[in-house]
Amino acid sequence: MKIVIHRADSRGKANHGWLNSSHTFSFAHYYNSERMGFGALRVINDDYIAGGTGFDTHPHKDMEIISVPISGALEHKDSMGNIRVIRESEIQVMSAGTGVAHSEYNHLKDEVSNFLQIWVIPERAGVEPNYDQKEFDKKLRENKFQLIVSPDGKEGSLKINQQAYFSLINLTSGNGVRYEKHRSQNGIYFFVMKGELELSDQLLYERDGAAVESDNEISLKAQTDVKLLVIEVPLR
Repeated sequence: MKIVIHRADSRGKANHGWLNSSHTFSFAHYYNSERMGFGALRVINDDYIAGGTGFDTHPHKDMEIISVPISGALEHKDSMGNIRVIRESEIQVMSAGTGVAHSEYNHLKDEVSNFLQIWVIPERAGVEPNYDQKEFDKKLRENKFQLIVSPDGKEGSLKINQQAYFSLINLTSGNGVRYEKHRSQNGIYFFVMKGELELSDQLLYERDGAAVESDNEISLKAQTDVKLLVIEVPLR
């Protein structure tokens, strides 16, 4: 098993006043030749957006963009005509494909909103752009993996244009689970949203990440109550 740990305090930082962001991988003005992504996983940005502010309309092309709200609410508008608000327990996916423009604003005027912005390189270029979002029942991820994103929409997950699988799990302190890969050739990226987690002989803390190349099953154990995002992606 090969594990590369990305500690929370090793991430690239960007503070624009209205936006305070931490970059797991190289992004914008943060460049690290050893942090260019993990297989098809290209970006994990941990964004805190001040009340009433946000990203003005900007374009994307040939990228799968997944948003995971942690707190607050985000207002999304795009060139496909979608105007939506996403909140905690909702997941948003957008296949940029041949090209799309969108904006993301903090829907709340007086509170900071926090979300994970994740980019995955698509399986095929030039597809028709698509947008979707869905609320997922938090009770269904208590001490078990809840599939939220997949290539085929199985188990009620949202579809993206890549052989990638995203899952959430809320583990109570002391509980252990085994994560079984959907595709044996995929790698797995574990991102700890909250708590302290034991992975193999490594301890992961809040906002730590771990890129894992391994056999089909990985053992995990919660040292405290844990909220965990699992991203399984093709390595090539």
